[in-house]
Amino acid sequence: MSWNHIIQSIVLSLMLLTGVIAAKEQPKELKVVSDDTLIIQGLLFEEYRAYDLSREVFKTLYDRTGEKAYLFREVASSLMGKIYIDESIKRLKRWDEAHPDTLEARRLFIPLYLTANRAKEAKQEADILLEHSTKPADLDLAANPYLYTGNFKKAVSLLEKVYKETSNENVLLRMSSIMDAYTGEREKAIQLLETHRRMNILTSNKVYFKLLDLYVKDNDVNGIISTYKALYEKDKEDKYLKKVIDAYAYKGDIDGAIAYLEKVKDGDYILYELYKQKKLFDKAFLLTDKLYKEQKDPKWLAEKGILLFEKSKNKNDKKMINDVVGYFEKAIDMGVDDSIYLNYYGYTLIDKDIDVKKGIKIIEDALLQQPDNTYYLDSLAWGYYKEHRCSEAYDLMKKVVDKEGLKETEIAEHWNTIQKCQ
Repeated sequence: MSWNHIIQSIVLSLMLLTGVIAAKEQPKELKVVSDDTLIIQGLLFEEYRAYDLSREVFKTLYDRTGEKAYLFREVASSLMGKIYIDESIKRLKRWDEAHPDTLEARRLFIPLYLTANRAKEAKQEADILLEHSTKPADLDLAANPYLYTGNFKKAVSLLEKVYKETSNENVLLRMSSIMDAYTGEREKAIQLLETHRRMNILTSNKVYFKLLDLYVKDNDVNGIISTYKALYEKDKEDKYLKKVIDAYAYKGDIDGAIAYLEKVKDGDYILYELYKQKKLFDKAFLLTDKLYKEQKDPKWLAEKGILLFEKSKNKNDKKMINDVVGYFEKAIDMGVDDSIYLNYYGYTLIDKDIDVKKGIKIIEDALLQQPDNTYYLDSLAWGYYKEHRCSEAYDLMKKVVDKEGLKETEIAEHWNTIQKCQ
């Protein structure tokens, strides 16, 4: 609806309301507001959710004409606005006494009584409705008083009939919540939700989230994984892919996470990290080319240098080392200055006696970013040792050992060697 249309409708409503007020203040023979005008007014008030006003209009129309349609609209406004509930019950009762055993009245009495916290009377109306109707909408409505009075099994049985006829998702969600919380049928609820998910292409995310809620309560990691996989397949949102991997990690199944990412051909960065974690350096090395091509980030050249060294069986192979140096040089020339890469490159230059002075300078640059990083201090101490600066090497290595101990093989080897130099 356009803004001008909205303004016009509001002005018209105010004019009509003014007409009603004026009509009430005038003698009966001078009243000018017609039924048709009141109908338009009532519908407009309903549209703008002014239920107190729409109720007043339809009440006036019913009092004028005695037509049940206006009474029912009056009651509906009361329910929507949760206003004048007791009065609506009384007015509907008077109509019901004159027109006994109508299902229309039962359908209104049930929500009226529930809104008024009169659940037993609502249940009585539901019993009458169920005696005369098996329509899904009536079964759905009749289930509510049983919920309010604690007869959860009966409520579920009614909702099951409704769902069987309609496959209505909202009914399924209500039913599964009751089964989980009150009837001890969580497993059955999961089965119903899973069947619905698999059989209905247009299943909303609410069903998936309800499944996740139930699987979490059951601590069923496999169920969580399968649901997030289905969500990712449906929506292709990265947050769901990450949830799948998080669940695999919680389960301790890194191989499963890798297999899934390889299958969906997505999440390459996560896959790369998992390859490194599992020391699948050959696969990680191949993936760097794709990531570099997609992102144009020179850090992938540095990563390639690291992987080339790590995957090589002969760590002293000269061609391999030259290639590693080449990757790092290119990455640094293109702006890579992350201390992790600087330390790795600098240590390689030192440890392989390629250019110790340059390696020391690069390690010092890394330490400007993280001055207390013991791994960088270890690299620098090793550079000092290579230059026979034994006292400086000893002082640095002592700091490293005091903080890290000798659990790591490389630190222990460096410490033993530098002590002899001292």
